[in-house]
Amino acid sequence: MKIALAQLNYHIGNFENNTKHIIENIALAKAKGADIVVFAELAICGYPPRDFLEFEDFISQCDAAAHEIAKHCAEIACIVGLPIKNPILAGKDLYNAAYFIENGEIKAITKKALLPTYDVFDEYRYFEPNTAFQCIDFKGKRIALTICEDLWNINDNPLYVSCPMDELIKQSPDLMINIAASPFNYRHDEDRIQVLSDNAKKYQLPLFYVNQVGAQTEIIFDGGSLVFDETGEVKAEMKYFEEDLQVFDLEEVQNVKNKYPAAERVTDIAQIHDALILGIQDYFKKSGFTKAVLGLSGGIDSAVVCALACRALGAENVMAVLMPSKYSSDHSVNDALDLVNNIGCKHEIIEIKEAANAFDAMLAKPFAGLAPNLTEENIQARCRGIILMAMSNKFGYILLNTSNKSECAVGYGTLYGDMCGAIGVIGDVYKMQVFELARYINKDGEIIPENTIVKPPSAELRPDQKDSDSLPEYDILDKVLFEHIELQKGSKAIIEQGFDENLVNRILKMVTQAEFKRYQTPPILRVSPKAFGMGRRMPIVGKYHP
Repeated sequence: MKIALAQLNYHIGNFENNTKHIIENIALAKAKGADIVVFAELAICGYPPRDFLEFEDFISQCDAAAHEIAKHCAEIACIVGLPIKNPILAGKDLYNAAYFIENGEIKAITKKALLPTYDVFDEYRYFEPNTAFQCIDFKGKRIALTICEDLWNINDNPLYVSCPMDELIKQSPDLMINIAASPFNYRHDEDRIQVLSDNAKKYQLPLFYVNQVGAQTEIIFDGGSLVFDETGEVKAEMKYFEEDLQVFDLEEVQNVKNKYPAAERVTDIAQIHDALILGIQDYFKKSGFTKAVLGLSGGIDSAVVCALACRALGAENVMAVLMPSKYSSDHSVNDALDLVNNIGCKHEIIEIKEAANAFDAMLAKPFAGLAPNLTEENIQARCRGIILMAMSNKFGYILLNTSNKSECAVGYGTLYGDMCGAIGVIGDVYKMQVFELARYINKDGEIIPENTIVKPPSAELRPDQKDSDSLPEYDILDKVLFEHIELQKGSKAIIEQGFDENLVNRILKMVTQAEFKRYQTPPILRVSPKAFGMGRRMPIVGKYHP
C-alpha cells in the first residue's frame, strides 16, 4: 500500500481555497501512484477555528466541503480532518473528527478522544471526547487512525486516564496513521519525534504522521511530517516551514533501509528565523495585506524585525520610519540608514522634537513645578506611535511591533507608543536571542550593521540613557525570565539555583506588574514553549506573587 502524506498550509474558514487545495493534492497523490492520501487535523476548516465552531453555518460548510472532496476520491482514498456534529444531546455539540473517504463515499469516521486544554489549546471548550474506537480496513490492511493528541499520552506523567491506541491495538492493526495540528516551538520537534517514536515502539507498528504547515495569526505550524517503522526508527522526515507531499510504500518502510531521506536538522535560531518569516508572510497573505511599516531606531530589535520583514515580504514592500528625538545619537540614525542601504527597503525620516515640545507646552500648566520623569519619555514614544499609525492609515501599511520578549516580560515599553502594532514579530524572542538572530541574518554577509549589534541597547529618551539603567543586564535577566516563564518556577526555586535573591524578586515583581500592559499588546508570533498571549493566562489584579 502506498501512502501519501499531504503537508499543506490551510486558511481558517477559507473553505473554497482549502477545498481546492485538498482536491489538487488528491490529484497529485493519485498521479504519484498513492493508494491513500492523508491530510491534517481539521484541514477542511483550518486550525484552530476557535469560536467559529459556534456558528452552525461554519459546520455546515465543513460538511459540504467534505462531500465535494469525496467526489474526487475515485481510485484513491483519503483521510481528512473536520469538525462534525454530535448527534447525542448530552455533551458538547461537536466532535473533532476525521473522515475516511473511498470511492466517493465516507466509509468511516474517527473521532478525537484526548482533547488538550493547556497552553494554546482549548479543545474541550468545543468538542466531545470520543469513547468508541474502531480500526479502518483498506486494501487488506487494518489502519489504526488517531488524531494528534491521541498519541501524546505516553510519557511518565500522563494527562489523561486512557490511551486510544490501547483500545485500537486489540483489533490487530497493521499500521498507525496520525493526523495533527502540532504548533511549532523551537523545542518541540525533538519532543514530537520522541513521542511518536515511543508509540511505534510500544505498539510495534509503523506510524505515518502528517502535520500542517503555515501560520494562523500567532500560532505557527512547522510541518515536519514523519514516518517511523515498527522499531520507532525515523524512516522519513518531511520539509519544515513549507508545503510538501511525499508518497511512501508501506512495505519499503518496514523492510528497506535508508529508502526515504530525512530533513536536515538545523539550530534553534535557524528554526526561529524560518518560523518568523513564515509567520509574517501568512499574517499578511491571510489578512489580505502586502505592505508593512515599522519604526527603525538604529537599535537591534527594530533592525532584526526590518530584516525579517524584508525577507518575508520583499524589501520594496517595507517602509522603515526613522523618528529621531532630541536625545537620539548621530550613530543611531546612521546605523538605521546603513541598514536601509544594506537591505533596500523604503524609508522616511520624521523628527519628533516639534511634537514632543508641543505636548510639553500643552502640559506646562498642569505639570508646573514638577520635575521631568518617565512621563516625558513616554510622550516621545507615543509621538512615534502616532506617526507610525498615521503612516499605516494613510498608505495601508500594517504596523509591525518590534518589542522583544524580555521587554514584554518586565513592562519595559510604552503603551500606545512602542508597544503598538498589528503583530508582534519578536515578542516571543528574548533579547539575547535577538542578538543571535542578528548574527544568523548576517551569516552570509552584513545586513544588520555591526555597530547596531555591539552597542549598548538604549531607548534614547533621555540624555545618555541605557537599558541597563532600568533593567538587569540582559544575559542575567533572560535566564531568570526563562526559568519563570517557560519553566514556571517561582522565586524560591530560582534563588536556589544561585541567582541573587533581591534581583529575582525585583524581576518577578516587574513581570507581575506588567500584566496589564501585555493584555493590550498585539498578538505575538509564538516560537517558544510558553509565549505571552493565549498560551499564558494570568489575572491582572491577582495578589499572588510567585
